[in-house]
Amino acid sequence: MNAPGPREIFLGFARIGLLGFGGVAAWARHVIVEERRWLTEREYAETAGLAQVLPGPNIGTAAIFIGRHFAGWRGAVAATAGLYVGPLVVLLVLAGMQDVLASWERLPALMKGLALAAAGLLIGAGLRMLKNLSLSWPFLLVAAAACAAAALRMPLWQILLVLAPLGMWMAWPRR
Repeated sequence: MNAPGPREIFLGFARIGLLGFGGVAAWARHVIVEERRWLTEREYAETAGLAQVLPGPNIGTAAIFIGRHFAGWRGAVAATAGLYVGPLVVLLVLAGMQDVLASWERLPALMKGLALAAAGLLIGAGLRMLKNLSLSWPFLLVAAAACAAAALRMPLWQILLVLAPLGMWMAWPRR
């Protein structure tokens, strides 16, 4: 596959931004790994993992990494602009309709339904990534420990302080 240029990167991330309602993680993985085949499952998981621990929005950070990888700084700008320009327009339109939407009695039910659907998409994408990575039991235990710690509302920095070095040690090539 030829490396995508800034235009293709912009269009790919614009699609992710516009169609990734409720959080774009699941949709981003689908577009980047399955549809466009820009990254393998492992490369995407590594990029998403690194983006998760850095400040800022996860997919925004990943977009910068992916865009730069393929097209340098132009690719990073194209990915970031593509990811955010569509949702910005949608948000500006919704902000203009705020008074009408706020008085709609079914809005709370709609928001709850959207949140549940987004959570389902995120869990589904995570399970698909886990399956496609074909991890051994020790790595699966680290992932389960991270999920349990997050469910117990441990701060991210504490989870990373313990589990990141453990995961790196386990992944380090041995002779």
